Amino acid sequence: MSELAIALIVFSCIFGSALLGLFLRGMLPEHHLSSESKDVVKLAMGLIATMAALVLGLITASAKSSFDAQKSEMVHSAADIIRLDRVLALYGPETKEIRDLLKRAVAFRIHLIWPEDGSAPGNLDSPEMTRTAEEFEDKIRELSPQNELQREFTARALQIGRDLLATRWLQMAQLSDPVPLVFLVVLVFWLIILFGTFGLFAPRNATVIVALVLSAVAVSGSTFLILEMHRPLEGLIKISPDPMRYALSQLGQ
Repeated sequence: MSELAIALIVFSCIFGSALLGLFLRGMLPEHHLSSESKDVVKLAMGLIATMAALVLGLITASAKSSFDAQKSEMVHSAADIIRLDRVLALYGPETKEIRDLLKRAVAFRIHLIWPEDGSAPGNLDSPEMTRTAEEFEDKIRELSPQNELQREFTARALQIGRDLLATRWLQMAQLSDPVPLVFLVVLVFWLIILFGTFGLFAPRNATVIVALVLSAVAVSGSTFLILEMHRPLEGLIKISPDPMRYALSQLGQ
């Protein structure tokens, strides 16, 4: 199910509970709507509103942190790719084949994550990418350093290659970490109670309904943002390919 569909379901549940509250208002006995009853309900709803705000803030902060971490790792990967290419260039012309392999691997990764037709990313954990990474490391090991400087460059290239591979596995692990479903379900349940109470004690007029609609849109919109940020490589809010494209433009120079 898409993020937009989930956000629409959340909006429907929240706003539907407010409309149900407006409908039930005319069915309640008058003493249920007394000032004393309203005061008690306001206290209870204040508690629920506070808990809902805290949970919403925690989920939003978690989603933003996850998005920023993925973005930072992508930028660091781009920088490491450039570093790796320069180290291989300093080693000597013997590394031309390895540098060409690196350039092809980066181009393939960009095409896989950010397809030119705007479609969803391909399988980022594909066996082909894993084999390419292992082949790349094997070719570096096959180099025959002739002096101390080349041995140093070989060691540095192997280390950067391992760092890139470790970052890739870390990104895969983070992408497989979904939004805590229980948090969202509990949050939506609290909001349904809250909006139902809003409708129960609100007068029936256009201003109230518009206010409830806008509030429901704001809350469902935050749900949409949370879900979007947990999928940083697709959707409306996604990581820019510019760092990787810049790295690709620098390879082989």
